[in-house]
Amino acid sequence: MASTPITPALATPAHITHKSSPWLKFGTPIVVILLALTIVYTIMHNWNSWEGGATEQVTNDAFVRGDLTPLSTKVSGLVRNVNVGDYQTIHKGALLVQLEDEDYRAQVAQAEAAVEAAKAALENNHRQRELQESRIQRALAGIDQGNAQIAAAQAGKEAVQADVTRTRAERIRQEALLKTNSTTQQKLEIAIADEQRFAAQAASRDADLAQARTLLRSNELGVEAERRTKTVLESQELQLLADIHAKQAGLEVAQVNLNYTRILAPADGTVGERQVRSGQLVSPGTQVISIIENARWVQANYRETQLTNIKVGDPAEIRIDVYPGRILQGIVTEIAPASGSQFALLPPDNATGNFTKVVQRIPVKIALKGTELLPNLRPGLSTVVTIYTRK
Repeated sequence: MASTPITPALATPAHITHKSSPWLKFGTPIVVILLALTIVYTIMHNWNSWEGGATEQVTNDAFVRGDLTPLSTKVSGLVRNVNVGDYQTIHKGALLVQLEDEDYRAQVAQAEAAVEAAKAALENNHRQRELQESRIQRALAGIDQGNAQIAAAQAGKEAVQADVTRTRAERIRQEALLKTNSTTQQKLEIAIADEQRFAAQAASRDADLAQARTLLRSNELGVEAERRTKTVLESQELQLLADIHAKQAGLEVAQVNLNYTRILAPADGTVGERQVRSGQLVSPGTQVISIIENARWVQANYRETQLTNIKVGDPAEIRIDVYPGRILQGIVTEIAPASGSQFALLPPDNATGNFTKVVQRIPVKIALKGTELLPNLRPGLSTVVTIYTRK
């Protein structure tokens, strides 16, 4: 059997081995690592812009909210009646709790009596002023009378003085005639008597004039005194008016305190659990019951990186955990002016120690559109909110 010849060109020497290229051994891993680093850097560097630029912003940190108002007492007293039961639906103005009000009604009556007394004192002041005015007029009439008396006394004095002058001259003439025996002693005596009589009348007229002047001065002083008394009464009127206002303010306080014995519902809603019972003594500030108003909305706490394009007016969809499969429609109405941490009792202060960046949450208020589920929503229910932004 003949053997097949071996071609020298296809033979591989035993001492020749295959050597790999260094580029093929190390280049590929390096490229993979660089590509991975590039992807990681790109994701980390642009993640916020990608997240904030998304059309749909979703968060499950969202809850149904409603106005919850704790109702407390303003005055102290015993509870007479609690007119509602736990979790009862009520309407605005409904009487929830009634306190014993006899003491406060007595205070109102006492304050009303004080107001009436103050008004009576003011009316009495007016009557005294009217009486004082009549006294002033009477005193003024006395002045006029005094002036008239002075005028009459003055006229009478002047008339008598003329007779005194005439009779004195007659006496002197009769005395001169008697010395020459041209008259009789009888005529001289008559002249002397006439002079003395008219002199006495003149002295009487002087006394009348002095008395009239004294009466005039007395009436003038009386008018001045009466006018000063009137001024005092007028000043008392201001004081009495101020007293009336003070008494009326006291009456208003008493009426307000009386009204505080009736605790009314401030709005339509549902009451919580009763915290007082009939016969219980309460003091100012005692919480008696809470009311949850019917208005409902959703508060969604979005990360700050999601708020890039969220604006007031953006539509939203709300999924409530208690009603799976149901979607409610809403609209963004308000965005909080600060992050939730700023409203905390102890807000963070990053300047006091080591700093670790934490993504903040911003509350977004979403109003719910009309739905049959709205009356069944309880504040505190968990929701998932999707806001559709408009770039």
